[in-house]
Amino acid sequence: MLDLALPTTLGATAVVYRLTCPLARDDALSARLVSSAVLCVVGTGLVLHARRGLLRELRRVRRVADAAQGALLRPLPPRVDGLAVAAVQLSADQDARIGGDLYEVATTEHGVRAVIGDVRGHGLGAAGTVAAVLGSFREAVHDEAELAGVLRRLERAVARHLRERAGDEDAADGPAAEEFVTVLVLEILPDGEVRALNCGHPWPHLLSGARAEPLARADPLPPLGLFPLPPELPVVACERLLPGDTLVLHTDGAEEARDADGRFFPLRDVLTDAAREHPRTPRGVLHTVLDALLHHTAGPPKDDVALLVLANERPSPRAPSGARGPTRATTASLRPTGHLRFPA
Repeated sequence: MLDLALPTTLGATAVVYRLTCPLARDDALSARLVSSAVLCVVGTGLVLHARRGLLRELRRVRRVADAAQGALLRPLPPRVDGLAVAAVQLSADQDARIGGDLYEVATTEHGVRAVIGDVRGHGLGAAGTVAAVLGSFREAVHDEAELAGVLRRLERAVARHLRERAGDEDAADGPAAEEFVTVLVLEILPDGEVRALNCGHPWPHLLSGARAEPLARADPLPPLGLFPLPPELPVVACERLLPGDTLVLHTDGAEEARDADGRFFPLRDVLTDAAREHPRTPRGVLHTVLDALLHHTAGPPKDDVALLVLANERPSPRAPSGARGPTRATTASLRPTGHLRFPA
């Protein structure tokens, strides 16, 4: 009733003026100007009332979108088991606050486990797949002792979601049949050992000292949803995350962002600059990358972008008397020399 009160009052005022006021029937110029002013006031009131209603509805929709995004990409804690954490997600769809990128970090009895992924497409159309992957990951990381078991759970969740989207046999050639998800799952043990399984996703960068290097160089498995995973899922042993080191996980939207001349964003160079910053914090690394990225693209990116930064702030383990603690040179010998291949 309150929403109808103002337009009803304005409409009644216009009708009463037209029927009872002599000026409304006078053909003189001054009378016409007065009538035009009255109608203008009535019309302006109706427009402002409609605009206020639309703004109220827009605020309600935004609150719903914020709640949905908070349920999918929950705010990460600033610290997880001695690791400082910071993350950001930018949606390329200006009408959607939820993009096709995903990330999560959890502390488990098996170590700190993290996931980052990228659903084909962006915006609201990818939100359902993001929910399926994150929901499965949040349960699997606590239930599965092995990282391969976590990835198997994600594969089944994606397959089940795509079947539900397909709906019937005629949808086999529809959008759901072409959807896939690139996923990287990793775990960080208390001694800094990092193990990972990669399904078509860019490898993270390790910031150590004043340099930024890929965490591993093994060939990835196929993305989830395209082909079944092979029977054996050998976990890749990566560089150790030593105290003071920082790990930057990202989606391909960061690497493939282009400027006006079509040049790709120099992510590794920017991360190298971030590695030289003192003090180096996850939030500082995020700010450095985002500032450089938005300057490079001269505006919002054309694809979704997600960044997840983990910094090892655990105290360095004490070495026995006469012995030296772990160094980057000694731990480098632990890296695997073999590569994972796509199944034939």
